[in-house]
This record gives sequence, structure tokens and C-alpha cells, in this order.
Amino acid sequence: MRGWGAGVLDVVGVLVFVGIGRASHEEALSLAGFAGTAWPFLVGLGVGWGVTRAWREPERVWPVGVGVWVLTVACGMVLRAVSGQGTAVAFVVVATVFLGVLLVGWRALNKRLTWVRGH
Repeated sequence: MRGWGAGVLDVVGVLVFVGIGRASHEEALSLAGFAGTAWPFLVGLGVGWGVTRAWREPERVWPVGVGVWVLTVACGMVLRAVSGQGTAVAFVVVATVFLGVLLVGWRALNKRLTWVRGH
């Protein structure tokens, strides 16, 4: 998988995280509310892709997947804080774990499946 497909998977992962989070807190399913929750993490995802230059080898777990994950969470939380959104410790933990599973998980699964197909 190259470039845009990996980027789409990452964006979908962030959007799934936001959707599940908003639904679990019974927050209104408005487009504005969804976008307000999603934008810090989408910006963080963009930063992660830029810093790691993920487009070169987007399927790599290390350093790309881990770097994208860490920067998505870190930038997302900083942007949430400066925009007046919550950054409770429990939320940071859940976001870190959930986004790690999604952003690193598909890469690890892809690596495993590629290894299995090669043997």
C-alpha cells in the first residue's frame, strides 16, 4: 500500500476515533460538533505525516507508524488545550491507546500479512 491509500486509512482511523468517542458520550451528531472534535487530531495527523515523511514508506510500523501516532496524539492534545477543549487524563489515555491501535495497528497487520504471503 502506498501514499494516498495509507493516508486514507489514517484519516479514517482518526474519524472513527472521533465518531466512537462522541457517540459514547452521547454528544450531538452535528457536523460542526464532529468537525470541532476532529480537527485537532487531523492537524496532528498531518504534522505526523510531514515530520515522518510518511508518504515515502507509509506502511512502516517504525518509525513511520509510531511517529504518526505519537505526533497525532501530542499535537491533537495541544491544539485541544489551546482551543479550550478538554484534555482530561482519562481522555488522553483513551486517545493514546485507541489511536495507537488504529494508526500503528493497520501497519503491523499489513507487515504480518506481507510476511505471511512471502513465506
